[in-house]
Amino acid sequence: MDTFLGLDALVLARIQFGFTVAFHFLFPAFSIGLASYVAVLNGMYLRTGNAAYLRLFNYWVKIFAISFAMGVVSGIVMSYQFGTNWSVFSDRAGPVIGPLMAYEVLTAFFLEAGFLGIMLFGRDKVGNGLHMTATLMVAVGTAISATWILSVNSWMHTPAGFVMGENGQFLPDDWLAVIFSPSFPYRLAHTLTAAYLTTAFIVGGVGAWHLLHGRHHNSGVKTMFSMAMWMAALVAPLQIFLGHEHGLNTYEYQPTKVLAMEGHFESYDDGIPLILFGIPDQEAGEMRYEVSIPRIGGPILGKGWDASMEGLDTVPRSEEPPVGIVFWSFRVMVAIGMLMLAVGLWSLWSRWRGELYYDKWLHRAALVMAPSGLVAVIAGWITTEVGRQPYTIYGEMRTAESMSPLDAQAVGGSLIAFIVIYFAVFGAGIWYLLRLMSKPPEPAETPQSEPGPIRTSGITPGTTPETTPAE
Repeated sequence: MDTFLGLDALVLARIQFGFTVAFHFLFPAFSIGLASYVAVLNGMYLRTGNAAYLRLFNYWVKIFAISFAMGVVSGIVMSYQFGTNWSVFSDRAGPVIGPLMAYEVLTAFFLEAGFLGIMLFGRDKVGNGLHMTATLMVAVGTAISATWILSVNSWMHTPAGFVMGENGQFLPDDWLAVIFSPSFPYRLAHTLTAAYLTTAFIVGGVGAWHLLHGRHHNSGVKTMFSMAMWMAALVAPLQIFLGHEHGLNTYEYQPTKVLAMEGHFESYDDGIPLILFGIPDQEAGEMRYEVSIPRIGGPILGKGWDASMEGLDTVPRSEEPPVGIVFWSFRVMVAIGMLMLAVGLWSLWSRWRGELYYDKWLHRAALVMAPSGLVAVIAGWITTEVGRQPYTIYGEMRTAESMSPLDAQAVGGSLIAFIVIYFAVFGAGIWYLLRLMSKPPEPAETPQSEPGPIRTSGITPGTTPETTPAE
């Protein structure tokens, strides 16, 4: 068999796509939430006239522009792999997913690109009303973009609304069923909420960094930290609930994935345990050094305390995903979600005590948790995509059937090139983002066009006292 460093072309192609998707996903996971955050900041500035919101808008909009650009570039590179490494999949599934990807470009990317320049540079040129509209359009565009991409991804997990053509192609039969496949609502809600939480913890981590450096006098620093902690406290429990509902939907349509996530190699006749930790041994079909809680797994999966369940021992080995990867990536995601909830509750306690801006241990925790959302979304992506194996289109088309006829050397060489170039180019971009974040928000200059009549404070921007709006 043709191999490169001991790996065949299929494994290398999967690694290459996984690497490029994971790298790409980091930027939309941040920019989707950040676009909404800067829209809120701009709206709050126009509503209150408080210059602290304006300086935060100017601070974060630069960071958004860079992360958005890196997301676009990494996404374009990734899309070429559909033609190079996965041409069979593209040919057979193209009639279904091709139009959805085109809709994403037409309804979302053009919307973002069309209004981005106005958002970045147009405040003094078009007036506050049109500038705010442009800012909202960019935020809406990022959400619409995620919607179409997740529609494609959800269809691959829970395919619906298609018929098979004579040449083996998937042909759309009901576009509403294609777009709104059974897993789509759950996947969309869970992913968008994850993006907002990711942004909240990055913003909170930046605020915590500056508070730990004694910048309590900076109202922008205090405002960003306060807003981020409100988001963490309110959205983290919602995300846990949405994740649970998404899991129940997955158990209905992809039970084998859930069995791998939970590590259930064995079937149960009288109560399902909740396996907390262990070492999956897929060859032996058992969980070694298992730490579990008896019976509680049934209610979690929507069953009774004495429920029965068929385990992986009833699934053919050829239908099983790599259990070890799915089992541990799922636990990383869940553990980070619980830590996010803990930080959110901690911030409520500190806020109630009046210590939100002076609790150094909370600030240290927020700083450590700053990249946690990025880790969680990658762990979640690994869980759902590796858990879908051995299928590209679940139950319909295997990954091995989807690949282009390529030599392992060709795929391996391009993989190494991707790794080197990505870490050099995007590593420099991330380093620059961190440099921007390491500096506190600077006092904002008064724009030529003042906020409109919706302002209720009656204070002219630029003369606002150094107050913290979120206090």
